Amino acid sequence: MNDQQIDDLLNEALVGRIGCAAGGEAYVVPVTYVYDGESLYGHSADGKKVRLMRQNPTVCFEVDQFDDLSHWRSVIAWGQFEELSGAEAEAAMERLVARLRPLMAQASTRPDHDIVPGSVPAGSVQRVSARESDADRPKPHAPTTGQAPQHAVLYRIRLTSKSGRYEKP
Repeated sequence: MNDQQIDDLLNEALVGRIGCAAGGEAYVVPVTYVYDGESLYGHSADGKKVRLMRQNPTVCFEVDQFDDLSHWRSVIAWGQFEELSGAEAEAAMERLVARLRPLMAQASTRPDHDIVPGSVPAGSVQRVSARESDADRPKPHAPTTGQAPQHAVLYRIRLTSKSGRYEKP
């Protein structure tokens, strides 16, 4: 794939996979993201993926589009994880919300961290309380009983290289 085809797939896809490793442990996890032509932006609970990327910021990212065994495209990119805060975190969340808003037809489909544009104070990205109607809805990143609420982490992956393959585009 040429550079334009690689960028096209990175712009078209909504879900990719981050591969990270630290301390002898490798981890691959799907994430929603937005691509600005140079970097990927995402959000996550402060869990295993973020812990590993903090320990070793060198990551790999994969995205694919599959129609059938004879028609598919795949991009692998490498880059550096950077945790964002303040205005950079706010801008990243605004990009994500704008990109994902068409898929958020109802409140129950919004990102689990309940962050919306304008809700991120400078220097702090924290979980915003869920509405009362959502109180009983299980949340994948919700803390177990007795733990403090997890904070959302906004991040950027500055891409350093990209490669793409395809079968009959």
